[in-house]
Amino acid sequence: MNCAFDAAAIRARAEVAITIALEVGRETARFRRDTNPGTLAVENKGLQDFVTVADRKAEQAIRDGLLSHFPHDTFMGEESGGCPGGAGTWVVDPIDGTTNYIRGFRHWGVSIAFVTVGRIEIGVVYDAAEDKVFHAIRGGGAFKGGRPIHAAATADPANALAILGHSRKTSFDDHLALSKRLHERGMDYRRMGAAAIDLVRVAEGAADLYYERHLNAWDMLAGALIAKEAGATVAMPPVDRLLADGGPVVAHSPGLADEFAFILDIEGLPPVSG
Repeated sequence: MNCAFDAAAIRARAEVAITIALEVGRETARFRRDTNPGTLAVENKGLQDFVTVADRKAEQAIRDGLLSHFPHDTFMGEESGGCPGGAGTWVVDPIDGTTNYIRGFRHWGVSIAFVTVGRIEIGVVYDAAEDKVFHAIRGGGAFKGGRPIHAAATADPANALAILGHSRKTSFDDHLALSKRLHERGMDYRRMGAAAIDLVRVAEGAADLYYERHLNAWDMLAGALIAKEAGATVAMPPVDRLLADGGPVVAHSPGLADEFAFILDIEGLPPVSG
């Protein structure tokens, strides 16, 4: 870790991020309840991406909250952009699962990660469905509402539940082929549309696999750390590459490592260590 961030400095940042995620998540849920979805200002941003008034409002609240406490940190958000720099960077998706949010499908969340010298030090995810915050500090375990969580002990693929993401930037034929393979192995699978929440489902043992071929850094970093700290096997490109270009992520129950090794081979990814 960069010597500028000792354990106390990281803990202080985590505590602030947890508070902000809960406050902004609840306010964003309230905004959705109180606003007629037909009046939400929606702008087309191209492939699968659109932004709402709620997105912008939530990101500004997160940015203001974090930087008021830690003014020398840098900020990188889905809506406002930004570049990693300095000693540490906050990487934020104010509403992960925007389509779900707009339609009233409560599988969405707020994702906040803190990254320094190529490592994810903090992951915080607000889960709208349960009104709970998941969090992890590197090396310190994973928690949901302050209680420890652990990846599932599933070892039989016939008992496994997988969640698959799909971006229009990647091949749908490949997605179908993977779905077929899981089906043939007796696994049930879902596509839910919110990577941060899908990753914490693996972390808490509700699912045994999450895989998507391409995500942006703000979609995956917080959830990936939480899953890893919960004992899941996590594989993804180096953090610096994800910050620049995005990429794939795989998280799965450790007892199914042999079952899902082919996905890591497809992506050429080793499990994350350290």
